[in-house]
Amino acid sequence: MQPKTNRIESIDILRGLVMVIMALDHVRDYFNYGSFFIDPTDVATTTPILFFTRFITHYCAPVFVFLAGTSAFLYGRKKSKSQLSKFLLTRGIWLIFMEVVVNNLIWTFDLNYSFPILQVIWAIGFSMICLSFLIYLPDKLILALGFIIIAGHNLLDGTVMQGNSPEAIVWYLLHQNQVVVLGPNKMILFHYPVIPWIGLMALGYCLGQLYVKDIDAKLRRTWLLRMGLGALVLFLVVRGLNVYGDLVPWAVQQTNTKTIISFFNVTKYPPSLAFVLITIGPALLFLYTIENIKNGITDFFLIFGRVPFFYYFLHVLVIHIAAIIGILIFGGNWKDMILTADVFMNEKLATYGYPLWITYMVWIGIVAALYPLCRKYMIYKLNNKDKWWLSYL
Repeated sequence: MQPKTNRIESIDILRGLVMVIMALDHVRDYFNYGSFFIDPTDVATTTPILFFTRFITHYCAPVFVFLAGTSAFLYGRKKSKSQLSKFLLTRGIWLIFMEVVVNNLIWTFDLNYSFPILQVIWAIGFSMICLSFLIYLPDKLILALGFIIIAGHNLLDGTVMQGNSPEAIVWYLLHQNQVVVLGPNKMILFHYPVIPWIGLMALGYCLGQLYVKDIDAKLRRTWLLRMGLGALVLFLVVRGLNVYGDLVPWAVQQTNTKTIISFFNVTKYPPSLAFVLITIGPALLFLYTIENIKNGITDFFLIFGRVPFFYYFLHVLVIHIAAIIGILIFGGNWKDMILTADVFMNEKLATYGYPLWITYMVWIGIVAALYPLCRKYMIYKLNNKDKWWLSYL
């Protein structure tokens, strides 16, 4: 018997689903053959199953950021604007700290931090800091800004900088996915440029309007259906025209399969307009579909969706440890799994990895192993709502 809560189950189920899928991507990072140096979305070298394995995980980051905005709105319903702003500001700073100090450590096990990577936790933290100021604007203006950022940021794609000057670093943080070499054994990856993520969180914040208590459920589901279908239709139009909306246009390939892969190979770093449409559209349709469904499967995903912070850091740690155990069992130098800049600069893991079916087996095993821990932590949080610090974990 789980403790009662006022949380909206459909949102937590969706969040839990994408977080389970996210583990597949991270297991692939650590286990699949060549994953450290081979791009699974490269049309010339990928396979349909490998591309699908990567494509399905595209839904994780945008949905996670989007729902973080929705959760912020719902949290703020019982708070003043100043209280919500303070929470978002402090939580954003906390998440950036956790990304830089803790997340980089568990991803690499490198105590020297020779190759820090700014990933999704950084993007969420920075977006929350921005949202802490945006919430003082009228809701319609926040909505308009979100749309303008998502629809218009690809106009900046032509601005490309090089080097490690202060101006270049700022631009990498804002809109250009870039690796910067800082020394013979030191580099940094700006993997989640923040401009589009800010817009996506703002739109997620506005979605919260559909989940206030006094709104009719049929009206909410009607809007979810319209927006979800509208996003998918707009994706087909934008991607089909092939003149705007993604950093890399699609092209006709030697086979129909590769042409389809090229069409759906949208840009995540930073997330293009096409990328947002093809990921958020189905997410809205999922919310429309799942609202009145409750069974063992939804309960399973619900657990992960209610402890996202705990699950995220724990699953990366477990996956990384499992990868080291795998090397010890099957041969190889386990120290190469201490992911220093040197490992990447000299491609020490170029021939490392296992077949994709093993990746899937490890993924299923890790998710199953984490379920009871996440369930216990969820119950602990629900039974200790008076402990303010739990909202940061």
